[in-house]
Amino acid sequence: MRNRPTAFLAIAAASALLLSACGGDDSSEDPPVADVDAAEFPEGSTMARLAEAGTMTVGTKFDQPLFGLVGPDGTPVGFDVEIAKIIAGELGIAPDDIEWTETVSANRETFIQEDRVDIVVATYTINDDRKQVIDFAGPYYLAGQSLMVNADDDSIQSEDDLAGKIVCSAEGSTPAKNIEENFPDADLRTFSQYTDCLDPLRNGQVDVLTTDNVILAGYVAESPDDFKLAGEQFTEEPYGIGLKKDDTDFRNFINDTLEAAYEDGRWDAAWEATAGEVLDTPTPPAVDRY
Repeated sequence: MRNRPTAFLAIAAASALLLSACGGDDSSEDPPVADVDAAEFPEGSTMARLAEAGTMTVGTKFDQPLFGLVGPDGTPVGFDVEIAKIIAGELGIAPDDIEWTETVSANRETFIQEDRVDIVVATYTINDDRKQVIDFAGPYYLAGQSLMVNADDDSIQSEDDLAGKIVCSAEGSTPAKNIEENFPDADLRTFSQYTDCLDPLRNGQVDVLTTDNVILAGYVAESPDDFKLAGEQFTEEPYGIGLKKDDTDFRNFINDTLEAAYEDGRWDAAWEATAGEVLDTPTPPAVDRY
């Protein structure tokens, strides 16, 4: 197999030169697509299969501004989407050849186990329970659980104010599980997607929406007159890329790709074109090669 980090740098440099030559400053430019031969990958590997097919199926959220949100043309946009494009690009798969499948919090492991998707990149917290049935590459971002309330509500200032409050979250999500296990005096209500909580919050059917800070930041950015964040994040949520259990070669390949993207600027470019529109650019986390 060729030296892939060297290839990453060469491709990224060529892309940067091309943009410079064109005088462009298009932060939404898709990441480069490597010119690969499926035979370069180990025979029988997931990488060889996907490179040969020239397409892959990616599970992501369709309702989360900044990370995974379906645009006017039906194609999702956001940081998760850009991370998936970087991985696909190293398999020689162009963005237009990615098949996007909506995954919600409750079905991500099932979709991976049933081969309905090749990977899931969907604000997907790495935890030990999920690692019993799937594997994770990454993390590629560290988020944290937070709270969002109506803009005129000062009754909730932090997680210490949740007793007696109606708390909305997504079924099967890590934030919902945290509320259920650690805030027994809160009244938890769950829906299939976080966006299902927005209207109930507006009309007072629930008091607060909880999920990761970056997701809530997207909702606030969309509706600043309606919502605001309450307090600081109170957990650490490492976002990983879900893949088939025990596919170690593919997990190592994705981890190699992430580390190369950290080094050559593709990760920064992906952030700044999406979540970076409203959030500062963080330092990418070290991948966990467990």
